[in-house]
Amino acid sequence: MARRGLGSERVEHWGLLENNINQTCASSSASIISAGLVAPIPALAILTGQTLSWPVLSVWLFTVSCIGVLVGLSLRRQMLIVQDLPFPSGIATAETVREIYAEGKEATSRVRYLLGGGTLSALTKVCSDFLYTLPQLGPTFGVGMWKLPVSITSRSLGFVIDPSFLMVGFGAIVGLRVGLSLFIGAIVAWGVVAPWLFMTGRVPVPSAEQTVYGNAVEFLLWPGVAMMVTSALVSFSFSLPGLIRSLFPDNEEETQVEKPSETEEDEVTDNPGVPGKLLLIGFLLAIIGTTLAQVLIFGIEPQMGLLAVALTFVLAVVAARVSGETGIPPIGALGKVTQLTFGFVNPTNVTENLMTANVTGGAAGQCSDLLHDLKAGLLLGASVRAQAAAQFLGVLVGSMAGSAAYLILIPDPASMLLTKEWPAPAVATWKAVAELFRDGIDAAPSGAMTASILGALIGAALAILYQMLPKKRAEWCPSAVSLGLAFVIPAFNSISLCLGAVAAAIAMRVAPTWSRRFILPIAAGLVAGESLAGVASALTTLLAGG
Repeated sequence: MARRGLGSERVEHWGLLENNINQTCASSSASIISAGLVAPIPALAILTGQTLSWPVLSVWLFTVSCIGVLVGLSLRRQMLIVQDLPFPSGIATAETVREIYAEGKEATSRVRYLLGGGTLSALTKVCSDFLYTLPQLGPTFGVGMWKLPVSITSRSLGFVIDPSFLMVGFGAIVGLRVGLSLFIGAIVAWGVVAPWLFMTGRVPVPSAEQTVYGNAVEFLLWPGVAMMVTSALVSFSFSLPGLIRSLFPDNEEETQVEKPSETEEDEVTDNPGVPGKLLLIGFLLAIIGTTLAQVLIFGIEPQMGLLAVALTFVLAVVAARVSGETGIPPIGALGKVTQLTFGFVNPTNVTENLMTANVTGGAAGQCSDLLHDLKAGLLLGASVRAQAAAQFLGVLVGSMAGSAAYLILIPDPASMLLTKEWPAPAVATWKAVAELFRDGIDAAPSGAMTASILGALIGAALAILYQMLPKKRAEWCPSAVSLGLAFVIPAFNSISLCLGAVAAAIAMRVAPTWSRRFILPIAAGLVAGESLAGVASALTTLLAGG
């Protein structure tokens, strides 16, 4: 419309790079829900009755998210270029945008495969949501050897094939090492440890209103998170000197870098990122702003606010590493780390427990989202500085729009949530952890601390082993980050990711030429199709009144 009204010579063509910047802005705006709207803010309202006005809530979401954006920008070179993590959502986005603007016979063929994958996953999602709930596939085996009730079976433990193509698409992108590591982690966590937990009574057998996953994950997240945290931090420490140098480069000349992934054929030219001095100024302002927001809005002690911000930097690194390998940011699990930390420091303060965890979890989520966007921008050749500006703009708009939508849709969390119509499982989990510390109950299940130490040792050992081995042998070293993630997500998600990775590996072996041309478009289509169908399904349900 603008080109038609103003003349094509006065409005530049809306091309691939403009589309990427637009997508970056929209993505950061949508990710504002991870800044607290999903769990800690409604949990606080339920436990204390404290609600926030629209201006105050907007400021809170903005300050929390800004830290995540700044951490993501500082980690860009380390995560995307040095460690060359796949960030599957970013690859899928880049492939989708690229095919939209591609021309020629080859491009037409790739678009057909992309649209075919997208149509298949979208139709499956729509059918399951509105027409017929597709069942999870797989035989049911009892676990009588563990002397458990008949309700504990292979199916209830999650060993089924889920009728969803989203994770399969992610699996085809992340690769065989990550896929197999997730599968091994699922076998250990849900095939061995979970039945043992029920047998020994460390975790109660679920009642009719409960689930095997919901009960067992309260224990399994301890070793799983410990494994992810230590592995990510040890891996990060190996290249910390390079990260520091990248923040203060001697010059800003463009540098030719290696291919970002095995599936990408063309070399990518890196471009100057945000200057290190500007990042430091931004960090200083964000630290002051977030600490003041905690003090003024929630009455949190300044030193506790600063501790929450410091913990944010550590956990954002972990979230970025996990999300970069698997496409799944473990925001809920990392939020528990902060809740547990502050629960031991000041066990009776519910507000402090929830909102400090809100800072770390929200910032880690925004950091992960930005790195997926930056991965897409790297593959497409977008300006890092333009993407940074788009992210901050998206955070600003998302903070205002998201807080308004939350206050309109959920004006009374105490009466509306944790009901049959709005079960809000994330809110229930955050609320439960805060209540445990408030009431003076030991939050750690029996044996959880020992399991955490064991998980931490395994995570550190595998991370060091991966760094020490030659590159070809290192590819056969299990990913500790993926193993740990398998402890905190349902087993069928790990199975789907593994199936996608194995299918892509087999295709590369059987038909390498075809696979290099079409696996990535198919995987991108599977991810994009179900994602778009999920958004449409949610909006339809919302407009229909639930």
